[in-house]
Amino acid sequence: MSWCFETDSEFQEKLSWITKFTREEIEPLDLVFREPGDPWDPASPAARAMAPLKKTVKKNGLWACHIGPELGGEGYGQVKLALMNEILGRSRFGPSVFGCQAPDSGNAEILAHFGTPEQKTKYLKPLLDGEIASCYSMTEPQAGSDPAEFTCRAQRDGDEWVINGEKWFASHARFAEFLLVMVVTDQDLPIYEGASIFLIEQGTPGMEILRNSAVGPYAEQGDGVHGYIRFTDCRVPAKNLLGEEGNGFLVAQTRLGGGRVHHAMRSVAVLKKAMDMMCERVLSRTTKGELLAQKQLTQEKIADSYTQILQFRLHVLYTAWLIDKYKEYNREVRKEIAAIKAATPRVLQDVIYRAMHLHGSLGMSDEVPLMNMWANIPEMGVVDGPSEVHKVTVARTVLRDHEPAADVFPTYHTPTQRARAMQKYGHYLNKNGRAESTA
Repeated sequence: MSWCFETDSEFQEKLSWITKFTREEIEPLDLVFREPGDPWDPASPAARAMAPLKKTVKKNGLWACHIGPELGGEGYGQVKLALMNEILGRSRFGPSVFGCQAPDSGNAEILAHFGTPEQKTKYLKPLLDGEIASCYSMTEPQAGSDPAEFTCRAQRDGDEWVINGEKWFASHARFAEFLLVMVVTDQDLPIYEGASIFLIEQGTPGMEILRNSAVGPYAEQGDGVHGYIRFTDCRVPAKNLLGEEGNGFLVAQTRLGGGRVHHAMRSVAVLKKAMDMMCERVLSRTTKGELLAQKQLTQEKIADSYTQILQFRLHVLYTAWLIDKYKEYNREVRKEIAAIKAATPRVLQDVIYRAMHLHGSLGMSDEVPLMNMWANIPEMGVVDGPSEVHKVTVARTVLRDHEPAADVFPTYHTPTQRARAMQKYGHYLNKNGRAESTA
């Protein structure tokens, strides 16, 4: 068995190009287009600015690399995708310019697996081409992270399903061409057997967006991208059921695992960016007669940040490698996905706080990006399931590999272990309990 921490030279050339392209062409977009929906809204002025950049990406064969060649992508495995996202995460426009933005990338995978030929023609191709946006809607206002509390339901009525209920934080709903919505189709079954996913077209009668929320404070309230939706006798054709009835969570799994790895590696990009700022600042600022970088407490912050980032990055890449190896989300894969998801907000909190602290008042101001980074940390602890839920998954999986003690004392009880060891090796000692001389 061999271990390798190197990237092959051919792909490294691609990564080097992506790095240069992201820093020089994509990151400036963040400074010009600052509305909540700019990276994803096809009607935003930013879409026109991104158009020539997307053409360049396609020309270089790096567009939508998460999908297979049969759909126009490169079919990269999770390790390659992780290494790409580690760079693209430097800008909120990066994924959109490369055709791998959430939630569209995951929704495309669902349509590719479960969509009808008509749906693939109407929605999948323009979605993959970056011409339209989509929405994935699962969360409900009263349910929090517990799907068992879902109340948005669909009932079959001939060739249609009738949907009633509410959905919350439906990202990009206001400018999406279609929504993938998780609803309860059989309330007599456990939620993981009684929920289904429907494709709902924008403008379907009975679907109303009550308001749109943003992450963090914005000058114009209601101008965010996370919709609060109400369905009132909303009729959807039966053909818009994706997958089998009751298999909603199985269908959803198509998009979640890889997406969480991508989120984590984009967070690595944010962490590295904060680290770069931290290092530049402490090498530029003098206090008490010496550079801030020469203070031992500063050096401790730099060392701790470097170590955390490296540990987190390697864990994410290991998880990506597991997905590539097993090609399915078995117990071990799910454990590591949950672990990196739970670790993401904590490492962001630690590193970004240190960077802000070392910048002093400048770090708290709107003249450097650190406060924007800080404001997004809580979201990473909630989206795709809160950290607590993922920690429970990790703990339960770890505990399956252990057993309780058969006796009143644990198996590592020193007196018991020593007695057994004495039976095995005690005859080498003399009567005083000392080792016999071999001279």
